[in-house]
Amino acid sequence: MAANRRNKIVSATEAVAHVRDGDTVATGGFVGVGFAENIAVALEQRFLASESPRGLTLVYAAGQGDGKDRGLNHFGHAGMVKRVIGGHWSLVPRLQQLAMDNAIEAYNLPQGVISQLFRDTAAGKPGLLTHVGLGTFVDPRHGGGKINARTTEDLVELTTLGGAEHLFYKAQPIHCAIIRGTTADACGNVSMEREALTLEALAIAMAAHNSGGIVIVQVERIAEGAINPRQVKIPGILVDFVVVAEKPEYHMQTFSTHYDAGFAGEVRVPLSEIARMPLSARKIIARRALMELRDGDVVNLGIGMPEGVANVAAEEDLLDRVTLTAEPGVIGGMPAGGLNFGAATNADAVIDQPYQFDFYDGGGLDVAILGLAQADRCGNLNVSKFGSKLAGSGGFINISQNAKKVVFAGTFTAGALEIAIEGGALRIVQEGECCKFVEEVEHRTYSGTYAREKGQPALFVTERCVFRLCEDGLELTEIAPGIDLERDIFGQMEFRPRVAAGLRQMDARLFADAPMGWTLTGHG
Repeated sequence: MAANRRNKIVSATEAVAHVRDGDTVATGGFVGVGFAENIAVALEQRFLASESPRGLTLVYAAGQGDGKDRGLNHFGHAGMVKRVIGGHWSLVPRLQQLAMDNAIEAYNLPQGVISQLFRDTAAGKPGLLTHVGLGTFVDPRHGGGKINARTTEDLVELTTLGGAEHLFYKAQPIHCAIIRGTTADACGNVSMEREALTLEALAIAMAAHNSGGIVIVQVERIAEGAINPRQVKIPGILVDFVVVAEKPEYHMQTFSTHYDAGFAGEVRVPLSEIARMPLSARKIIARRALMELRDGDVVNLGIGMPEGVANVAAEEDLLDRVTLTAEPGVIGGMPAGGLNFGAATNADAVIDQPYQFDFYDGGGLDVAILGLAQADRCGNLNVSKFGSKLAGSGGFINISQNAKKVVFAGTFTAGALEIAIEGGALRIVQEGECCKFVEEVEHRTYSGTYAREKGQPALFVTERCVFRLCEDGLELTEIAPGIDLERDIFGQMEFRPRVAAGLRQMDARLFADAPMGWTLTGHG
């Protein structure tokens, strides 16, 4: 026991000394949940002092950062990384800049695919065969997930199996795993009782170990004795180095919360205390999206605008009538927003991220409510790349392609939009600066053609109108009271959509300050 303790428990500086030039490094985390900040800081300090390790390949599934300088932003130095394979980029502006400057090889692959690839690497498989990504920018016919001109190697192949098209994503060895837990014992066994998520930590550790690499785990404490085997999430046989976080800010539960017992499932928090959203474009959109849910639905809520659906569901006392989920592994409860996104208060269960995506990919979601950044005439969506801004797809591709129904939620225009609600009618005080309904999207994160071929219902919900996906693109089905069809809708689009013969007015309750009194109907 003593030898194991001395061999495995080291400082962050000692641990990162084992990372070599040219290594492929995999990190776990979701925004700030489960990210080993102390290890990342130590690795950055080593590089700045010695320009080593150089030429790293960084692989990560979910966005890991705060949009400023934490998380994977510590890797954002010229020469430190040569290649980045990431699921989401908007929270890591330093890496994003390197990619957009053509200074590194850069790929954006679906978050679920990357999390599942860690398991395939651990199992010695050549890669992942899946339908996820067909018709989107990760399809080799539309770019293969490559972000810039410097990126040339094909990591995705189009293949046909059993008469159906699939994508094959290549696996690769992992030389260093950087993950996080709560408690470690002297043998390197790790538990996660205070973590908001378990993520893909086990899959990453196993992938690195079975690739002949090393596994570094950051924890906040060391157990006096052995950890109960039922609580062990990372077996000690996989762990090479254990680092105890040197500062509380290096081991926050999320990047905005030091510790919330409700996120960890230690206590249940009364949801009646949640503050009501003020009446706004965001609330109108969230309410209209809520109206697409049915009693008993299993739902995914995306980041940003869709987060409001949880709030209005709580206001209408409907949280116990549907099961809200988030892609990193939470099932049930109240999903959190902002830098807490990914965590949930009063979750019913927390499972590993690769298994959550197995559930999603196989059609387990009844409804997905996702962001609406840019849509085109054919019903394609872009949430991943806008000019010099690389947001990345995150879990959007997995979720949007495989839910039984998808609702895209967002304002009709972007940037400086101001509205007023007067006497139950909507008035545009100041129009947004950016058109969101364009002739052709810049980056195809969702394929309208693929959705139509599958027969997937898709709605596009804004504060002033609602579209549905039909056989030849978008069809306008609802318009808000007070909105002028030509001026406020057609005049703010690059194309003229079909208008439903039975164009109707959006429900008046969406525009009232009082709760809607909405009830959920059953299926069928």
